Amino acid sequence: MSDKRRDVITWDEFFMRVAIDASLRSKDPNTQVGACIADTNHRILSVGYNGTPSALNDDDFPWAATGDPLTDKHSYVIHAEANAVLNYRGSLKDMKAATVYVTLFPCHECAKILVQAGVGEVVYLSDKYDGTDDNKISKRIFDSCGVTYRQVMMTGR
Repeated sequence: MSDKRRDVITWDEFFMRVAIDASLRSKDPNTQVGACIADTNHRILSVGYNGTPSALNDDDFPWAATGDPLTDKHSYVIHAEANAVLNYRGSLKDMKAATVYVTLFPCHECAKILVQAGVGEVVYLSDKYDGTDDNKISKRIFDSCGVTYRQVMMTGR
């Protein structure tokens, strides 16, 4: 009876596309990461990308990985997942069992933040650092706290 379209994208693909678009705001020349947090009712709670704190002029800070904490970008950049949590203006109780869609599997620091915020699932596009110590720590944190994680495949539409 209905003539509605049936070839719509999935919720996973929709929210991951939002995360991908958020990553396009990153000024990092090597790694652009985006995150989108959606609640259990498929509503976007928050979005973030990796970048310097808003109070810093990102032209005055390094964008290279030098290994020297004073001149290394990692000392000054906030990760996408952390920014998404920090950007949220509602009550953290809304994040209970929410899903974070992230273009790169979270580091262990972001894993702790996501668990503390109450996120229940991580959907990621890339697990580029799979098998590294940091990645193993992240997965141990998620596993210990009952946070599920899975990779999503995009259809390319």
